[in-house]
Amino acid sequence: MGEETSSKSHLSVVMTTNQDEVTQTTGVTSSSSRNGTMYFEHFVVVIGVIITAANGLVLYALVASKQHKKQMLIVNQNALDLYSCLFLVITYAVRLANIHLTGSLGYWLCMFISSENLFLSGSYGSSINLTLIAIERYLKVCHNVWSKKNLRKWMIYMAMFFAWISGFVFYMPVVFESSVVINGVCYGFVSWDNPDSRMAATISYWLSSFVVVILISVFCYGKILMAIRRQARVMTSHNPAGSSTAQTQLSRIQTSAIKTMILVCAFFAIAWLPEKIFVLLVGLGLNANFLDSSYYVALFLGFLYLCANPFIYAIKFDPVRRILKGLILCKDVSEPVSEGVQMN
Repeated sequence: MGEETSSKSHLSVVMTTNQDEVTQTTGVTSSSSRNGTMYFEHFVVVIGVIITAANGLVLYALVASKQHKKQMLIVNQNALDLYSCLFLVITYAVRLANIHLTGSLGYWLCMFISSENLFLSGSYGSSINLTLIAIERYLKVCHNVWSKKNLRKWMIYMAMFFAWISGFVFYMPVVFESSVVINGVCYGFVSWDNPDSRMAATISYWLSSFVVVILISVFCYGKILMAIRRQARVMTSHNPAGSSTAQTQLSRIQTSAIKTMILVCAFFAIAWLPEKIFVLLVGLGLNANFLDSSYYVALFLGFLYLCANPFIYAIKFDPVRRILKGLILCKDVSEPVSEGVQMN
């Protein structure tokens, strides 16, 4: 009972309205807000089911085309996105069920599901894996000799494991410190005993899941573009007879790299920027909290990134396109594809 009273006092700091204000408005504002939240939750569940199906289909195409042996980090990216989308659906379905959380089961359901813990852990791991893909491509293109000599499969496996575990390592302590069950309702990321720990978690989240991802991606893909242009000039000068064919192939590779950089870096930055800004405002103790409807709007833009991500990383590969086309047309598409196209 004492813990619940303490939790209520912490929660009241972040609530935008108190009980008196709700009473004075005769429940109209509360009812309208609840209706808006319900519509949003229904919409997220529908979109989440579609995104989950899309990620599952693309992941199947990657495995069926045997790209899981050649493009392990890209397959891992889609696996993380599939996991995130699955728990996105589960989380919002549980919220729509409006379960009254009581006892130990209610507490654990709040800590892992209703607080978005499992979903956000996967999303965080996805952003880390995004950075690892950029680093891997940078090493293979800009330091090809070194990567062939020193880059081993066990390093890729360790990177994949790190991407999966990083989200749980970051979010678990934060969720257990800042989430609470009050009167059968789960409130995630709203009850902070220590403002300093809230600020530290916010800065760490901002840097590791956004700033570092953007900086490393821009650096790696920028270096890749410069390396491709340099290789194009060298090949043109040493092979004038076949310059047309070489230029065409290199132009295709260069265009693919440019599209990857633009789609990944720009779309990731644009889609997740509102959510990152909102989290920063909460961490700074300004007039914002995770119970605001504007937070759900910002978070939804990030959901759109999850929807587009498998298509950015997988559908551009010829093997995956052939598998998906074969599923649509019910045809057998088992003819081999050249290694050079697979890496584009």
